[in-house]
Amino acid sequence: MSIQTFGHEAFFMQLNSDIKSFGGRQRQYTHPSQTLSCEMTFSIYLPLQAEFGPVPVLYWLSGLTCTDQNFVTKAGAQVYAAEHGIAIVCPDTSPRGDSVPDDSDGGWDFGLGAGFYLNATQPPWSTNYQMYDYVIEELPTLIEQNFPIDSQRQAISGHSMGGHGALTIALKNTARFRSVSAFSPIVAPTQCPWGEKAFTHYLGGDRNDWLQYDACSLVAIATDQLPVLVDQGTGDDFLETQLKTELLVETAQAAKYPMQIRMQEGYDHSYFFIASFIGEHIAFHAEHLTD
Repeated sequence: MSIQTFGHEAFFMQLNSDIKSFGGRQRQYTHPSQTLSCEMTFSIYLPLQAEFGPVPVLYWLSGLTCTDQNFVTKAGAQVYAAEHGIAIVCPDTSPRGDSVPDDSDGGWDFGLGAGFYLNATQPPWSTNYQMYDYVIEELPTLIEQNFPIDSQRQAISGHSMGGHGALTIALKNTARFRSVSAFSPIVAPTQCPWGEKAFTHYLGGDRNDWLQYDACSLVAIATDQLPVLVDQGTGDDFLETQLKTELLVETAQAAKYPMQIRMQEGYDHSYFFIASFIGEHIAFHAEHLTD
């Protein structure tokens, strides 16, 4: 067990697993989160290069119903992270625990596993659902204090709800990240059923409060620009109703925000899609993370 000072209290981090992969280590840890008021789990891949000095880091945000393990076990990213000498950090997708409120209707698109990477303002969600602060503040501090990470070389990526999270977090923190990418992102959650349900509960009924977590809205007002890569499968069942990639294309063109937005013929919403192109995404980030 590693003990680290966080704020003014002793901070504990428990190692759950440590597996060798492509010369590096794939690890999973659990820690008590002050931000989310519950115990949280995250995974980190440390390439062999981390044994000799600080390495750049890619934060990966997963989608609805996922945990920290979906990307770790299905994406096949370790071989590319090892090649480029990049650490990958995968947080969970929401707060967890018996005391954390969930969707009372038992839906999978809200509540546990569906934190939407925002800071909830409405009770009872506001006590635990502070995923934006967790991803942007608490978790990076924990990572930088305990692992050989170069905090000046950070990138972020994600899938679906996590693609939404990666885009919005990067667009709001352009000085922190060097690049951002996404697979099948929810680009306009204020205009789709998934986003409308989650935002109504987490943020309340004023739609103006929702815009700070909407990628299209943020692109439209952006003054600083990051390198952006988005891949979307044309065979994705959620494309028309939930993801609406065309809105990001239109907004980026109108705002003169250069982005690589690639429509990949026949690919669906699954991790088979992610595994097919994750090597290109890590190479994209490596280009911008290299000094």
